[in-house]
Formats: sequence, structure tokens, C-alpha cells
Amino acid sequence: MKLKLRTQVAIIGAGPAGLLLGQLLQRRGIDSVVLEARDRQYVENRVRAGVLEQQSLDILVRAGVGERMMREGLLHHGIQLRFGGRTHRIDFQELTGRAVMIYGQQEVVRDLIAARLAAQQPLHFEVESVSIHDFMTERPEVRYRQGGEQHTLRCDFIAGCDGFHGICRDSIPPGQLTVYERLYPFAWLGILAQAAPASHELIYANDSHGFALLSMRSPTVSRLYLQCKPDEDLGAWPDERLWSELTHRLGALTTGPVLQKSVAPLRSFVAEPMSIGRLFLAGDAAHIVPPTGAKGMNLALADVQVLAQALGELYGTGRRAGLDSYSETCLRRVWQVQRFSWWMTSLLHRFEDDSAFDRRRQLAELEYLVASRAAAQMLAENYVGLPLST
Repeated sequence: MKLKLRTQVAIIGAGPAGLLLGQLLQRRGIDSVVLEARDRQYVENRVRAGVLEQQSLDILVRAGVGERMMREGLLHHGIQLRFGGRTHRIDFQELTGRAVMIYGQQEVVRDLIAARLAAQQPLHFEVESVSIHDFMTERPEVRYRQGGEQHTLRCDFIAGCDGFHGICRDSIPPGQLTVYERLYPFAWLGILAQAAPASHELIYANDSHGFALLSMRSPTVSRLYLQCKPDEDLGAWPDERLWSELTHRLGALTTGPVLQKSVAPLRSFVAEPMSIGRLFLAGDAAHIVPPTGAKGMNLALADVQVLAQALGELYGTGRRAGLDSYSETCLRRVWQVQRFSWWMTSLLHRFEDDSAFDRRRQLAELEYLVASRAAAQMLAENYVGLPLST
């Protein structure tokens, strides 16, 4: 049986970008349907980014989904940089007057799903065979299967919030996109551990063995990473070796049972433009940044804030200026974030072809960074988040 449905905005993907877009549109009186290929349990439990910029906090609070975040999130007023056996603090509050918050992506997703279901807005999990059609016309369609039935969703616009491996970007005809990409010659081996964080702030380490990061998800759960090879064999990293290597790079740690273990490659990626016809890409569907700068989720939330404002303007006043400039507006921020994320990555990681000169130059830059207020302020301004207008 074929079912024909209608909405104003079809949103593909129930990650932070798609769910926040739906929430922002609902508060503007704009109808949307969110489609997600995975089941709800998977979406709510996939562990991803955990650092929210001040601007992201403000967006979520204004969207009406910030109550639990503000109650349970861990507010951080700085980070620690460790190199040469010493640890140095970058004070965000003193340098910028702002802070960041540790609140996992899965928690943001849970809050957004709860809000959407409470408002009785359409949210469909486990949809299959999703395809998008006619987005270069005034009558776009999304076709998918659910519960054994074929559905056609007619809409005014399609929001591709379905991630790097989603179907929306790949549905754009060849030759319409310009792709910029850089693959890094290393990856992050990440663990989630039932252990109290050894520091109340994140520690970024540049060590002779490579990069490492101490982060956290709660006062009792630590998230830690170390630089490794892209094809690293997790079987070669029993817990004892992991804790030994992390301690070498980060200093004294609180150890505990390892709950999760994974290897994530690093890449920089941008697809331009971020819109074509009535299809608008947001979040990882349009860009990927290496996680060193803690920008992935923040960039996705900024994208959909711009898109929701533009759609609100169109439906409210008939003006298309915001939609027409969506890609240009977002890409200005995307490239600023790409620059910062690349800089943080190159500053803290060991590259295989680095010479002794390169190593000494890298350490000299770190020493300058912690000694110069101007240099530290540049890092702090970017880390807590540049304004949307940048």
C-alpha cells in the first residue's frame, strides 16, 4: 500500500542537527517530519561529542530543551595544555568572559526526542529505503518504507541532516558540489571508563608518544583518547596497556573499568554549496572537522539555527533572502572552524614525517601560546565559539 503524506519541511536524520531543526521549526509554527534509519535506542545511546560552546548552550535554552542540560551539565571555564612534562591552564573566563559545558551528544539527543514526542510532532525511526526526489523543483518528495508500507512525503523543502554517510549529499547530481578534504595520517583510540576524571577540566597533551586527551561525561565517567594509527588493532590494546599509555601522556589518572573502546579516523571535509534547489545540507552531511577543536556538534547546531531563522522568515514574511544566503552564511563559520580545528590538530599531534626541527618548532609554539595573552586569547575565543556573524 502506498501512503501519500504532506509537510512543510522533511528532515532526514534524527541526530542533533535534525532534531534541533525540528524543535526550532515547531516553535515557529512550521510543520516538519523527521525520518531516521536507526532505532530510537541506537540514536539515544551513541556516544559522540560532549563539549558545547556558549552559543550552543544559548540556542538549546532558547529552544526550550536546556533545563536538564543546565542542571546536569559540567560548566568549564578553561582547559589544560600539557607538554614538556608540565601542565598550563588557558582561562576562558578571564580571557573571554565565557565558558563551555560538558554535556554529551546523546544527552542532547535524548532531550530533543523527549521534547518532540511531548509536542506530538512526527518522528519516525527505523525507516528504510529513503530517497529524495524533485528537490530542484517546487514539489520535492521523500520516499521511504516503514512497517512494510511504501510512503511518499511531499514537502516544500528537504533538510539533509543525515550525516557524512547519509543519502542526501550523494543525491545531488555530479558536478554540482565542490568537495574539499584532508585525511590525517593518524586516528584517535577512544575509551569510555567508569572512573572519576582526574581533572575537573579537559587536558590536551602533546607528548613524545603522541597526542592524548582527558575528557569526561559525568563526575564518575571519563572519556579519554590517544593518538594511534588509522588501522590500529583494538585487540592489541588490553586495558592495562591503555591505562599505562594514557598515564604516560596525561600524567596521573584515576583508572576503572573500560565500558567502550573504539578507533576513529580524523578528516577535514567541506562540500560547497550547502544548498541546491530546495535541498539544504546541515551538520556532518556538509562538513566534518577533526575533533581536536571540539566543534562538530556545535557547527551542526549553528547550521540549523541559521536554517530555522531563514525558513521562519520565508513562511512569516515571504522573504527568501535568508534561504538564498544560507550556504554563504554557514560556510563563513565552517571555514573559520576548519582553520581552528586544523590548527589545534597540527599543534598537538605527532606527524610521522616530522623532523627534529618540526618537533622543536611545535614545542616553541606551545610555549609561546601559554606565555602570550594575545595567543591564549585567540585559542580561547575560538574554543568557546565565534559568533554566527563571523
